[in-house]
Amino acid sequence: MSDLHIRPATPSDIDAVLRFWRDAAEGTSISDDHDGVARLVARDPEALLLAERDGELAGTVIAGFDGWRCHLYRLAVHPDRRRQGIGRALLAAAEERFAALGGRRADAMVLDRNEPAHLAWHASGYAPEPQWSRWVRHLTD
Repeated sequence: MSDLHIRPATPSDIDAVLRFWRDAAEGTSISDDHDGVARLVARDPEALLLAERDGELAGTVIAGFDGWRCHLYRLAVHPDRRRQGIGRALLAAAEERFAALGGRRADAMVLDRNEPAHLAWHASGYAPEPQWSRWVRHLTD
């Protein structure tokens, strides 16, 4: 894994990240646009972590900390790069970030229908908590 480089995203990475998510992520989010990702990078410049191998984007994770809870979003690895430890390395970097910020527990947003992701999250020590559900209200049209 020595050829894998993990770093925070910069504003100049935003368009490449959005293209990457179209190919590597399951589904899209209401925030998957240039302005949404730009707000994330401006508000918390260390939150969006990129994994690069051979100069190409290989994976992403958003490691958001609100001062109380640690939240993981958009763990995505390019389909041609899966099962090479990239996701695990991104999660390790996210968890190191959380520990440095005083975080105590990380939670992840994982699509119910994404069975391969369930296996990856379980392999990294994460488990669903069936007593909780995500409740959502869209604030924009």
